[in-house]
Amino acid sequence: MTKTKKEWPKSMDEAVERLMADLSEEDKKELKNTKEEYLILHHFGLGEHIRNEFGLWQGNKDLLESCCGGGYYQDPDEASSVIIKALWERLQRS
Repeated sequence: MTKTKKEWPKSMDEAVERLMADLSEEDKKELKNTKEEYLILHHFGLGEHIRNEFGLWQGNKDLLESCCGGGYYQDPDEASSVIIKALWERLQRS
């Protein structure tokens, strides 16, 4: 089943909440134990999942704009990296 625009998270916080609910404990532990400078290693696994499931390539402008923090318009690759880092930061606090 393909995600529709209605099901896409509209903000970075909503995307992080959805990932916290959907990811396995093992996946969360792996990300939590990743050093910040190595988060790029999650670009093709978790990052691809985020880009595809959250509509970043299909026009989810709300989420793209949320990830840019009011600055310049981000592309889906950059936005998924921002979401991964926000998720990683959340896991560091848990």
